[in-house]
Amino acid sequence: MHPELFEIPFIHLTVKSYGLMVVIGFLAALSLIRHLSRNITPNSQVITNAALYSLIAGVAGARLFYVVHYFDSKFKGDLLSIFAIWQGGLELLGGVFLAVVVILIYLRRHKLPIRRCLDIFVIALMLGLTFGRIGCFLNGCCFGKPANLPWAVRFPYGSIAYHSQVSPNLERNRILPQLELPPDFFSYVEEDGLVYRSLKPYESLTEEQKYLVDKSKYRSLPVHPTQLYSSAYGAFLCFILYLYWRRSQNADKFPNLRRAFAKPGCTFGLMCILYGIGRFFMEFLRDDNPIEFDGITISQNISIVLIVLGVASMIIFEKMKPGKIMPANPK
Repeated sequence: MHPELFEIPFIHLTVKSYGLMVVIGFLAALSLIRHLSRNITPNSQVITNAALYSLIAGVAGARLFYVVHYFDSKFKGDLLSIFAIWQGGLELLGGVFLAVVVILIYLRRHKLPIRRCLDIFVIALMLGLTFGRIGCFLNGCCFGKPANLPWAVRFPYGSIAYHSQVSPNLERNRILPQLELPPDFFSYVEEDGLVYRSLKPYESLTEEQKYLVDKSKYRSLPVHPTQLYSSAYGAFLCFILYLYWRRSQNADKFPNLRRAFAKPGCTFGLMCILYGIGRFFMEFLRDDNPIEFDGITISQNISIVLIVLGVASMIIFEKMKPGKIMPANPK
């Protein structure tokens, strides 16, 4: 876990690992979009602008979704912290929804083939997700449940996962902490007549306590590296969707060759289905999101919506005409 990779000399500005991986993921996705969209429009700048707008909308939507989701517990008493994105707090699905809306408006305004562009964007989205989830791993968020597996990982004292393990979590139906710490590891603060218990900073621990949390019985429990699972799944989906998209391209070149669900837009529908299924089951391994609706997390509910949307999209797009492609070298 390395939430801060290094500090820039003289200005004392730290480079956050999560932000850096998001930028790398965006640049990789943008390069892929420009490469795959060569036959859609000769003006690569239009595609670049669409990707930039989608990034801005994605970050705003992910933050908005997170704030709405956790407003009462994290933002109600400090509204200015809503804008402190650098402190963490983004939810991918919220960003995807707003980014798709912005892309649809932009593509329609510039009269680009929406379905063909969406097919390309979702392939690139999975590539960006691959890098973004590595950022989650370095940041320590989106952590998994305790697991006795050879590849399970331990997050350090004071991490988000450690805080979760040493505290009850009624939102996940957990009355007792997963890791029982003695009271002297906590500090108590009185506010408005109420006593709040918080984990002591690592620097405030005694040498014996540091040994206990680093190497002995009070170190964090090993957990599923769900961030790396998600990263690997994103890379897998990027590859599968690319192959499926190439199948659609071959159907364009050979109209007499009939192939089911090879029309523009079907790659987008397939992404909704496969990502929705993967995210739904991944939530059973994660230990961060609260259980809210019908005994499952909000991400699982959204995943069900994504699957339904994907199935409906593929059926509808299969019955539509392919649409026109802009000439490669218009006069």
